[in-house]
Amino acid sequence: MKTTVLYTGKTHTTGGREGISQSSDDQLNIKLSSPGTPRPGTNPEQLFAAGWSACFIGALGIAASKQSIKLPADTAVDAEVDLCVSEGEYSLQARLNISLPGIDRKTAETLAAQAHQTCPYSKATKGNINVEINIM
Repeated sequence: MKTTVLYTGKTHTTGGREGISQSSDDQLNIKLSSPGTPRPGTNPEQLFAAGWSACFIGALGIAASKQSIKLPADTAVDAEVDLCVSEGEYSLQARLNISLPGIDRKTAETLAAQAHQTCPYSKATKGNINVEINIM
């Protein structure tokens, strides 16, 4: 099967968690800081959560359209990405809290399960980190 690249996101980061990151098109230009520090800036976990939640909403839209369901305009995904440490080893875990106002719980669960199977972020994390999918 031939893979077609649809888009390549490019960033240049210096200074690690206490540095800066800038996209090649200059649409993203941010200061970075470690979680819990008073230093201004965001952190990799927040960036990952933002990207995953945006992508997941797109996957929900695809799942809904396949079932001729109109996704509510106020659909939301609150992503929580935890930075964890156990015996000196760092890892991530996540929760995707999904709000689909006006859609019954069973349908929402079905859409979320389908989206989790197709979302590229979900695929990338499958079997690598613990992920909870919650319907709010």
